[in-house]
Amino acid sequence: MSNDILKGKWKQFRGKVKQTWGKLTDDDLDRIDGAQDKLAGRLQERYGYTKEKAEAQIADFLERISIENKNEN
Repeated sequence: MSNDILKGKWKQFRGKVKQTWGKLTDDDLDRIDGAQDKLAGRLQERYGYTKEKAEAQIADFLERISIENKNEN
Protein backbone atom coordinates (compact mmCIF):
# COMPACT_ATOMS: atom_id res chain seq x y z
CA MET A 1 0.00 0.00 0.00
CA SER A 2 1.51 3.28 -1.04
CA ASN A 3 1.69 6.52 0.89
CA ASP A 4 -0.95 7.95 -1.48
CA ILE A 5 -3.42 5.26 -0.47
CA LEU A 6 -2.68 5.82 3.22
CA LYS A 7 -3.31 9.53 2.73
CA GLY A 8 -6.46 8.91 0.71
CA LYS A 9 -7.94 6.51 3.25
CA TRP A 10 -6.62 8.25 6.36
CA LYS A 11 -10.06 8.87 7.85
CA GLN A 12 -10.83 5.16 7.59
CA PHE A 13 -7.48 4.15 9.09
CA ARG A 14 -7.30 6.68 11.94
CA GLY A 15 -9.10 4.41 14.38
CA LYS A 16 -6.89 1.47 13.56
CA VAL A 17 -3.78 3.63 13.88
CA LYS A 18 -4.98 4.83 17.31
CA GLN A 19 -5.76 1.24 18.32
CA THR A 20 -2.33 0.05 17.19
CA TRP A 21 -0.36 2.94 18.68
CA GLY A 22 -2.37 4.12 21.68
CA LYS A 23 0.21 6.71 22.72
CA LEU A 24 -0.66 8.80 19.68
CA THR A 25 -3.03 11.60 20.57
CA ASP A 26 -5.89 12.91 18.47
CA ASP A 27 -3.75 16.00 17.86
CA ASP A 28 -0.96 13.72 16.59
CA LEU A 29 -3.39 12.04 14.22
CA ASP A 30 -4.62 15.41 12.96
CA ARG A 31 -1.05 16.53 12.29
CA ILE A 32 -0.09 13.24 10.60
CA ASP A 33 -3.07 13.49 8.24
CA GLY A 34 -2.10 10.33 6.39
CA ALA A 35 1.53 11.25 5.75
CA GLN A 36 3.68 8.18 6.30
CA ASP A 37 6.80 10.20 7.12
CA LYS A 38 4.91 12.20 9.75
CA LEU A 39 3.55 8.98 11.25
CA ALA A 40 7.10 7.61 11.45
CA GLY A 41 8.26 10.81 13.15
CA ARG A 42 5.49 10.67 15.75
CA LEU A 43 6.22 7.02 16.47
CA GLN A 44 9.85 7.93 17.03
CA GLU A 45 8.81 10.67 19.46
CA ARG A 46 6.13 8.77 21.37
CA TYR A 47 7.73 5.32 21.48
CA GLY A 48 11.44 6.07 21.16
CA TYR A 49 11.69 4.01 17.99
CA THR A 50 14.57 4.37 15.59
CA LYS A 51 13.61 5.58 12.12
CA GLU A 52 14.08 2.04 10.81
CA LYS A 53 11.88 0.52 13.50
CA ALA A 54 9.14 3.10 12.94
CA GLU A 55 9.18 2.42 9.21
CA ALA A 56 9.08 -1.35 9.82
CA GLN A 57 6.14 -0.94 12.20
CA ILE A 58 4.27 1.11 9.60
CA ALA A 59 5.02 -1.44 6.87
CA ASP A 60 3.66 -4.23 9.09
CA PHE A 61 0.57 -2.15 9.86
CA LEU A 62 -0.07 -1.43 6.18
CA GLU A 63 0.36 -5.12 5.33
CA ARG A 64 -2.20 -6.09 7.99
CA ILE A 65 -4.63 -3.46 6.74
CA SER A 66 -4.17 -4.65 3.17
CA ILE A 67 -4.89 -8.26 4.18
CA GLU A 68 -7.94 -7.22 6.22
CA ASN A 69 -9.30 -5.23 3.27
CA LYS A 70 -8.83 -8.21 0.93
CA ASN A 71 -10.60 -10.52 3.39
CA GLU A 72 -13.54 -8.09 3.69
CA ASN A 73 -14.08 -8.04 -0.08
